[in-house]
Amino acid sequence: MADRDALDALRSRWLTALLAARDGACHPSPSPYADSLIKRWSEPQRKYHTLDHLTAVLDHIDVLEGYADDPHAVRLAAWFHDAVYLPERSTNEERSARLAERALPEAGVPQETTDEVARLVRLTVTHDPADDDANGAVLCDADLAVLAGPPESYARYAAAVREEYSFVPDDAFRTGRAAVLRQLLDLPRLFRTPYGEREWEAPARRNIVAEIERLSGGS
Repeated sequence: MADRDALDALRSRWLTALLAARDGACHPSPSPYADSLIKRWSEPQRKYHTLDHLTAVLDHIDVLEGYADDPHAVRLAAWFHDAVYLPERSTNEERSARLAERALPEAGVPQETTDEVARLVRLTVTHDPADDDANGAVLCDADLAVLAGPPESYARYAAAVREEYSFVPDDAFRTGRAAVLRQLLDLPRLFRTPYGEREWEAPARRNIVAEIERLSGGS
């Protein structure tokens, strides 16, 4: 669980994004929505998809926001993109998008923006936005930026992912994880913003190749 200052900072970031996206009419307090999302991101089954991950994605969006058509929608999508997360299920993104479709109109977000947030959440299934999808490029780059960390940071990320899937036997995990990583490598580009391509593409590919080699060796 994050400390109180970190939680207050997250609530402030939610408030800023939500108020910027609202239509200006009188709407419910944004605080309960922030608390509900923070509770979701703090669930015990999460080892990587935690509040730390949410904070990191928001930080990366701050770096990339100049590339987005609607950075407020992208930030709201970051809040929802893993809001529903059970590692044994393959429907997390769809369920998270549906949560956004229910919560955001109630919170005062116009339907057009709500639809865009839900679309962005669903895009994180593939992390493969179209060439003209500026918002998608920013969200996907921010979500994948963890792949470009220093080797020791990447190792902590990979270990946390393994811990989330602790119910999967080692052989099955290595096979499945390697398949996911190879799918990422097969993308023409991991990162679609100019910043992401310049700063993150090469180190991310090195990290992924190194992890595949470790998985193949059974270490």
